[in-house]
Amino acid sequence: MLEIINLSKTYGTKKALDNINFKLENGIYGLLGPNGAGKSTLMNIITENLSADQGKILWNGQENTKLGVKYREILGYMPQQQGLYNGFTGKRFLNYIAVLKDIPKEKIQEDILKVAKKVNLQDDLNTKIGMYSGGMKQRLLIASCIIGNPQLLIFDEPTAGLDPKERVRVKNLLKELAEDKIIIIATHIVPDIENIAKEIIILKKGVLIEKSNPEELIKKYTEQGDLEDVYMSIFGNEEDERP
Repeated sequence: MLEIINLSKTYGTKKALDNINFKLENGIYGLLGPNGAGKSTLMNIITENLSADQGKILWNGQENTKLGVKYREILGYMPQQQGLYNGFTGKRFLNYIAVLKDIPKEKIQEDILKVAKKVNLQDDLNTKIGMYSGGMKQRLLIASCIIGNPQLLIFDEPTAGLDPKERVRVKNLLKELAEDKIIIIATHIVPDIENIAKEIIILKKGVLIEKSNPEELIKKYTEQGDLEDVYMSIFGNEEDERP
């Protein structure tokens, strides 16, 4: 279980997160909100890339800051920006990530092949990343997130740049992984989470305004519609980073 308790963060005079509280158990959770809603700040605090001004994060009842290395072992994070080394092969990059995650040396090659197959990159492991397409790089980042079998996975726009066939593959993979993991997906491709998310978390100007399953949100905000209509009903024509 992941618990977020009274989490707040301020940049200067702007409150990026304002007293956020929620609990998550195994399953997929969509994280929605326009530019400036606080999604990136929340993800960066959960992944310990950023410190909160107040509040705490509990993993199975223990504060993440007191778990140290053990917390990082259960965590997998895929950022939106593709910070990849073009001179590395896919295999070398995944090996590098595996070492950072302290995966036992004797398991690394097995784990690399396992995650490469899951994202359909098993035939491209020896190709330099500089030769990868944007979609292949995206899949490599997904593989780097799930290697080592972490229990808490956080994805920032995991299907961006993927063709429709690969988007379906990734959605199916996430559904499979969610059986025994907590998965948070921040995305602007709303249909990609509508049919797989256990609940949708909606942030607006740093405030948690909704945490509910898609069916309840659709019933609340639209007479007939989908999750995209819910998003538009809440945010309308606000500045939005979606394509």
